[in-house]
Amino acid sequence: MIPRGFCGLTSMRRLHGFRAHMDGDWCSLDELGPLSQLKLLKVIQLESVSSASFAAKARLGEKIHLIDLFLHCTSKLGDYWFGKEYEGISQAEQQRIAEVFDELCPPPSVENLHIEGYFGHQLPSWMISTLTVPLHNLKTLYFSDLACCTQLPNGLCQLPYLHLLQVCNAPCIRRVETGFLQAATTPFPRLNNLSLIGLVEWEEWEWEEQVEAMPHLDELFLYNCRLRRVPLGLASNARALKKLIIQDIQHLSYLENFPLIVYLTLLGSPDLERITNFPNLQKLTITDCPKLNVLESVPALNMLVLEDYTMEELPEYMRDIKPRHFQLFCRLWLLCSVATGQSSIEWDKFSHVEHVKAYAYDDMNKRMWYVMYTRSDNFEIDSNISRSSIFKEKLYLLLW
Repeated sequence: MIPRGFCGLTSMRRLHGFRAHMDGDWCSLDELGPLSQLKLLKVIQLESVSSASFAAKARLGEKIHLIDLFLHCTSKLGDYWFGKEYEGISQAEQQRIAEVFDELCPPPSVENLHIEGYFGHQLPSWMISTLTVPLHNLKTLYFSDLACCTQLPNGLCQLPYLHLLQVCNAPCIRRVETGFLQAATTPFPRLNNLSLIGLVEWEEWEWEEQVEAMPHLDELFLYNCRLRRVPLGLASNARALKKLIIQDIQHLSYLENFPLIVYLTLLGSPDLERITNFPNLQKLTITDCPKLNVLESVPALNMLVLEDYTMEELPEYMRDIKPRHFQLFCRLWLLCSVATGQSSIEWDKFSHVEHVKAYAYDDMNKRMWYVMYTRSDNFEIDSNISRSSIFKEKLYLLLW
């Protein structure tokens, strides 16, 4: 704790870990009021603030030099951030924390804002309103552990300099509605990095094809949700999008018609079946997507990385694509089949690739096996797997 009298340090520029403690003789939010020179402020344990009147005494809106602001509550999600809605927060608590945060409206000078552990039903009013959002200099915005929040605020899309937005662990958001993008002439005019992580119940993203938004979005990361389809508006209007990472998304069955994406990474998407029409795609990484059976219209593909330790044969789509480089991580049984070269049933799926590197691990012997292949070297295979090893592996699997 910090003893009272802290407000006398009026020349302070950076203050980390200020506890919003309200008991006894310790420092509380009113001690922040006179600290007008602050450039960085991190306030923690805001759940301890019993009334909005205490938050008002911090006079955040008057700190015209403030650039970096961190507003933290102790997370209500705990180890259950990837689960369902947290049920231990009363409506009265939600209302109280919302009123406290409403009084913590930042000054227009703030460029970097972190809000963590907030458990109100809606985000602060100074974010929701499309007319009074004061954060017109904001460049980066992070939300984390929003236990009860049900929607993203509409006011963010009009921030003229926002270039990075990350939302992490918001289990009550089920839809991202049209209002998220329709409160400005060009929504998110400079946003180039968007991450939506741990929205575990999120199923629908409303973005119609005719709604122009995010013209400078360069990188998009979607992780751990139930999104059934990527909206048409994203493919049509995010004209600068070069990098797309999709991880642990349930129910997503296809990706198609992204004209400018260069790097695509797919991790643990169990229902993905089809990828088509990525004319500028150069590097594709696929990990644990067992239903993927269609990969087509990727003429610029230079590197394919495939990692799957359960598949028993190379996918059929390998016959129809022509990457220059192919990197494979698989079970030892499949690697042994690849190692037999032209006599392998897999030969027609990789022989046309210029460079192949394939790896497997032997759990019994703790050894890494490899197969190397270069098409220009007269189709020769380089491997540390001997023919006897291949025979033993086949025999072991048959007996097992």
